[in-house]
Amino acid sequence: MFKETYNVIGVMSGTSLDGIDLAHLHFSVSEDKWSFTILETETVSYDDLWLNKLKVAVDFSEHELAILNKDYTVLLASIIKPFIEKHDLKNLDAVCSHGHTILHQPQNGFTLQIGNLPEIAQILNQTVVCDFRVQDVELGGQGAPLVPIGDRILFAEYDYCLNLGGFSNVSFEQNGNRIAFDISPVNTILNFYANQLGFDYDDKGEISKSGQLNFALLKELNQLEYYQKSFPKSLGFEFVKTIVLPLMESYQIPTEDKMHTFTEHIAVQTSIALPNKSGKLLVTGGGAYNNFLIERIQFHVPELTIVIPNAKMLEYKEALIFALLGVLKLRNEINVLSSVSGAKHDHSSGIIYQ
Repeated sequence: MFKETYNVIGVMSGTSLDGIDLAHLHFSVSEDKWSFTILETETVSYDDLWLNKLKVAVDFSEHELAILNKDYTVLLASIIKPFIEKHDLKNLDAVCSHGHTILHQPQNGFTLQIGNLPEIAQILNQTVVCDFRVQDVELGGQGAPLVPIGDRILFAEYDYCLNLGGFSNVSFEQNGNRIAFDISPVNTILNFYANQLGFDYDDKGEISKSGQLNFALLKELNQLEYYQKSFPKSLGFEFVKTIVLPLMESYQIPTEDKMHTFTEHIAVQTSIALPNKSGKLLVTGGGAYNNFLIERIQFHVPELTIVIPNAKMLEYKEALIFALLGVLKLRNEINVLSSVSGAKHDHSSGIIYQ
């Protein structure tokens, strides 16, 4: 007989590199209906050394990646343990951790999330559920996005769930299936250019708003091959590094204009990704704070009601859902949908370290 309540921690680090999100969560389930409460939360920023390592790790050798994986596993544990102690968390069922994506090449049958080594459970002295993407890629899937099953289970009242992080992704129901895919880069590009101007990020989108639209660049961005593909499809930092940035850097225009144009590109691609332009759109992730981006998305989908939730939900939704994926794994229940990832079948993904 499965439990009806779960006391867990969700841990997430996204490609935007804004830190490690930790959320203490209670789940309860009755007659297949799930509810949740987000309790204590914290985001721990990376120091400059780790930030620089993670930015360039896509080019590391296999040996360097192995060392990075060990070091990052220790780093994660050293951040999770004080969170548990600080909030005096007892009787945890599990720590459910995504780790941090370094390489994502599903077309080559490969994805790597660091921080998912067995040592993490030993250091924490807790059950850890992690490494959720690898099995899906082995089953012929994209290994991403994984959040949609959580959208279906926890946020069914919304027609669309849109996350604006390092990349944007969307999920929705279509003909009885949950459909989801990565739409475009978001903060991986906007933060890159904000950094060039001496800022950590574009606060409320004010820098982007001050720029001018470059129609030629916008046209080239919208014509990139990825946007012509049908789902399932997903993006990794390789796409940004080898395709998007070289294209943008070929334009000798002010940085503000590049940011303005890319914001418009995100909005256009978001609109294209939504088959029905009416209903309720839940927006989460750091990009939800970018007022200019939200304005441009609303311009392209005027019939949609955009809902931006409270700060806890906005910032910790991915940590929440990876915690749910961990709980479903503990129950040996499906936590990855083949309709989303393109895998051979639905499955229960992740590794459990006792």
